Amino acid sequence: MRRYIRALALCTVFAVFSGLYVYSKLFYADVSLGGNGPKRAFIPPRVPGGRRGAADKTGHQNPRWYNRYIMRQSEAAGGGSRVRSRPEPPMHLAVVACGERLQETLTMIKSAVLFSIKHLQLHIFAEDQLHAGFVEALESWPGFIRSRFNYTMYSISFPSDNAAEWKKLFKPCASQRLFLPLILKDVDSAVYVDSDILFLQPVDRLWAFLSQFNSSQLAAMAPEHEEPRIAWYNRFARHPFYGRTGINSGVMLMNMTRMRSMYFKNDMTAVGLRWEELLMPLLQKYKLNITWGDQDLLNIIFHHNPECLLEFPCQWNYRPDHCIYGSNCASAEEDGINILHGNRGVYHDHKQPAFRAVYDAIRKYPFGADPVPSLLGPLEEALLRTTNTYCGKSHELLTRRLARSLGNIHVARTGVDRDTVDSQRRRRRPGSSA
Repeated sequence: MRRYIRALALCTVFAVFSGLYVYSKLFYADVSLGGNGPKRAFIPPRVPGGRRGAADKTGHQNPRWYNRYIMRQSEAAGGGSRVRSRPEPPMHLAVVACGERLQETLTMIKSAVLFSIKHLQLHIFAEDQLHAGFVEALESWPGFIRSRFNYTMYSISFPSDNAAEWKKLFKPCASQRLFLPLILKDVDSAVYVDSDILFLQPVDRLWAFLSQFNSSQLAAMAPEHEEPRIAWYNRFARHPFYGRTGINSGVMLMNMTRMRSMYFKNDMTAVGLRWEELLMPLLQKYKLNITWGDQDLLNIIFHHNPECLLEFPCQWNYRPDHCIYGSNCASAEEDGINILHGNRGVYHDHKQPAFRAVYDAIRKYPFGADPVPSLLGPLEEALLRTTNTYCGKSHELLTRRLARSLGNIHVARTGVDRDTVDSQRRRRRPGSSA
């Protein structure tokens, strides 16, 4: 009898320690990425239906409509097949947040998660005092939304020998994006976006540009300007830049495996340099001639290596410059805006009320509510009050692709057909005669 009791006790001890080990692996890890690398904390996705805090009790609590949206969009993207042998790898989305950028970054993440089809892995680089705010906010989101992504928090980190110089370049922490290929060593590809980005289409559509890369391309960005007569780089830059009008790095798609292995041509040495060998000499040579910091360095790099860059249309990085002097983004005029970039602080002042209206509508939208009457309707009303500005005159471009994205969610939520949604939307427009 004693033998059985001892065996039972031993099994119990093993079970307890095994459970503790699994729990520690799944729910928290706090490690350093080698030497002076950034500290990071991985937070796994919450399982729908699991225990939630008080903040999760608001909004629509039945996630089935959202699951239908994901399934329908996945079928549309994948040829209608519902059967997959194994889960698809996630899309990696990186952002850097410093100073007063917490709420702005959360709104960007909200726009990405709201429409995306495949799972998202977020890489959030932020000053240490912002970490708790990110975790508290993201963990308060409803379970059916929280299950669509996981995220890792990173401290801001630069090479120790020149950390102060990199941190003060252009804006605090902005140059962190240059070091993503060296920090995220196990990540093959990633989308980097500035914190003032808003997705009006699924991230999946941007991610699909990776499949369009040829054998030499390793990054994709949009041009800084469409119209050379009002462009900045070709009129004022005191350094080399890409193409006719330069590139804007607010939205940057990267194949980081290729970036880490590439030897880049440059105007400092006769031989190619690796990414990690190139950055500091480039800064030392041009630091007195650059205005826009790390974006200027990227322009210099791709000026000497144009074959490495895929240029995507301006509708994927639409900024006030594309409408402040009149509409000058042809792809947006043809097919609407896919990504809105509110640089120059336009989400937080009254200089470009059309941009602020889109930001406020997404920020205030409660997860789970029907997005057509709760987000799109109020936004269209707000935009009609901005038509005294050039960007406000182009308000239809701001909602064309967003309306399609929200309509897809509405269809999944209500079961009505797409034509009915479009008809209802037209009747709800202010000033409609219907």
